Amino acid sequence: MMPAVPKIGLLKGLALTLKTMMTPSTTAQYPHVKPDLPPRTRGVIALMEENCTVCMLCARECPDWCIYIDSRKETVPAPGGGGRMRTRNTLDRFAIDFALCMYCGICVDVCPFDALFWSPEFEYSTYSIRELTHEREQLRRWMDTVPPPPPLETGAETPGEIETGLEKAHKEAEAQMAALLAAQQPAAGDEAAGGGGAATTAVEEEPHVEAQVDQEVYDQLTADGVAERVARAKAKAAYVRRERARIKAERAAQG
Repeated sequence: MMPAVPKIGLLKGLALTLKTMMTPSTTAQYPHVKPDLPPRTRGVIALMEENCTVCMLCARECPDWCIYIDSRKETVPAPGGGGRMRTRNTLDRFAIDFALCMYCGICVDVCPFDALFWSPEFEYSTYSIRELTHEREQLRRWMDTVPPPPPLETGAETPGEIETGLEKAHKEAEAQMAALLAAQQPAAGDEAAGGGGAATTAVEEEPHVEAQVDQEVYDQLTADGVAERVARAKAKAAYVRRERARIKAERAAQG
């Protein structure tokens, strides 16, 4: 009896096996070489504690009930003085149990005050499941790994909070510069001292400086817990003040 001819499928399988054996393998040298993660990687959830108003919306909407929030009520005076005392919620505890979290991102989406952000950090494995519940101190440290927001589209309007922060920073810079100029004004002449006439001093025109972010001031403010947008505005104002003072000092040295 003639032997059966091998099926064509068997030959294809052997050819694929041979091709795989001849192909060199590509091994990722982790942890010595870090992976190149996408910009919207869902690693862990970071907390901007200053923005949290303890509205409890994230804890109520969480489908896994893995967010634990404790707060207390404090009585604070009304802003600007006058008026009756006001009651404010103060955050005591904000913890997330990442052993239960399924990384759906609902808490980040529903937060109305931009207090929760996605961080690409993923190296937080432990030997005990009990250690996967991270408190607000660790969630706050993860804010340092949150990537900056994408730039605005061409022609898009600047958000109101950014405009407000920049306007406030510009006013503070102008007030400080005016105080500096008043302190550097030369003393009145002998004629004014003798009552001969009113001395008039010409105010030097402010040099134009293109606003840029002072990285040192920005890093210091963010380390102190200042919101990123406010820190960026204050860092720009500090850069403008420093450059104007430098330009004026150079002009004074040149005569």
